[in-house]
Amino acid sequence: MTARRREWVQLASTVLANSALFPGKCLTYPFLNCYSCPLAIGACPVGTIQHFVIIRRVPLLVIGILGLVGSIWGRMSCAWLCPFGYIQDLLHRLPWPARKLSVNTRRYGWVKYVVSVVLFLVIPFVTLAPWFCKLCPAGTLEAGLPWLAISPPLRGLIGPFFWLKIVLLILFVLASMALSRPFCRFACPLGAAYGLSNRWSRVRIEVDGRRCDACGRCAKTCPMGLRPYTDANSSDCIRCEECVRGCEHLKVVWPALRRSREPRAEDTATIGPIGCR
Repeated sequence: MTARRREWVQLASTVLANSALFPGKCLTYPFLNCYSCPLAIGACPVGTIQHFVIIRRVPLLVIGILGLVGSIWGRMSCAWLCPFGYIQDLLHRLPWPARKLSVNTRRYGWVKYVVSVVLFLVIPFVTLAPWFCKLCPAGTLEAGLPWLAISPPLRGLIGPFFWLKIVLLILFVLASMALSRPFCRFACPLGAAYGLSNRWSRVRIEVDGRRCDACGRCAKTCPMGLRPYTDANSSDCIRCEECVRGCEHLKVVWPALRRSREPRAEDTATIGPIGCR
């Protein structure tokens, strides 16, 4: 099943990205993963771009990598490879709160672009400091807390700013339990950049307009709060394929492979609320 396969890919990506297999951290991830994590094997593209913004240079290699990835599959990295996205998925599956929130992402999706422009680009350019990375909850979880756990001398450096980072992390953890992927929806600059390529990427989601009756089954399974039958390739779509699993009138098209990934009978027979398998 698509959902189970995606979970295994997410787990493998998270473990590999933080496995310390390759020294030097000379790689650039195509997804969000903190460079400062003790076991990280690569650099986070968000932090790398902020560094180049600060030194007044253009990160041509990173832009090329992200452009290539985005042109192939849009935001698919967010759903299948991103460790922090995987953590948000796990948090949302917890039984509390019993009633999960539902938010129309298309209505508030502009927030992530404001965050990207202001906190990711403008403020670092003016202050010469990577403020998005300083406040990023993924960095606090993947790097800040692990370093404090393995390096006791660092604990003496804890101050008010660190506690602010902890508060932000707690807010996103609680939000992830109630609302699916809040960081991906409203705060991630990498997702915002990838989203711009969703409409022209090679991998696409297609809707059979002749058979679709807008019943809303695909919308009930979408972790991003979208309505795929109205805009299957929205900039907020992360190509997780949950909607394809939920409806036989949608399919994922892979032009490079000359095939379409359509839902199987066992997939459509197990549809339930978000988080149910």
